Amino acid sequence: MIHAAEQANKRLFVVKQNRFNPPVQAVKKAIDEGRIGNIFNVQLNCFWNRNPRYYHESDWKGKKDIDGGTLFTQFSHFIDLLYWLVGDIDAVQVFTSNFTHQNLIEFEDTGVISLKFSNGALGTINYTVCSYDHNMEGSITLFGEHGTVKIGGQYLNLLEYQSFKDDYKIIFDDTSKPANDYGFYKGSMSNHDKVYENVIDVLLNQGTIKTNMLEGLKTVQIIEKIYKAAR
Repeated sequence: MIHAAEQANKRLFVVKQNRFNPPVQAVKKAIDEGRIGNIFNVQLNCFWNRNPRYYHESDWKGKKDIDGGTLFTQFSHFIDLLYWLVGDIDAVQVFTSNFTHQNLIEFEDTGVISLKFSNGALGTINYTVCSYDHNMEGSITLFGEHGTVKIGGQYLNLLEYQSFKDDYKIIFDDTSKPANDYGFYKGSMSNHDKVYENVIDVLLNQGTIKTNMLEGLKTVQIIEKIYKAAR
């Protein structure tokens, strides 16, 4: 897709709507302003529920060659935020298993990952689609030299904890909309309107693409690195 866009001299937009979650935007601003300082440790928790009805809904779901794996289908947006907030990842150690979806999917339903970022920070990813009956949590916690902050809730939609040097406080207007609700399962936050607004701004006003094609590729590369380490 990147090659085709470059050959045709066309813009390529990548949909990463979770970047527009108000608490995520506010924490990104704090990081860019140096409020957190050097980040030492990161914890990403993704605890969702995906029941048999979800996988039976479409023929492609759960098939390794066209679904790709739980990180690709369920949690790629969370991986993108790790990269966006903290940076690239140099090394990974991975354990995965399929505990409750053996007859539904051809890959893992649960994983634990240790990370070393290019800036020296260490991190962990704990993810599962085995949360009983409901989605439980989608959170990122950052520990830095000047502050600690946790974005939590089910979909990175709440600022659950903050403590900063000099009593600095992250303050933002919470304009969050409800999560996408598909009846028998829920997905990420509904910020796709922000993605469309960016497309319009770029095409009509020469604005800047908020998530460029190379950043989209980086998400794929990180997930592929994780799955390669899990083999």
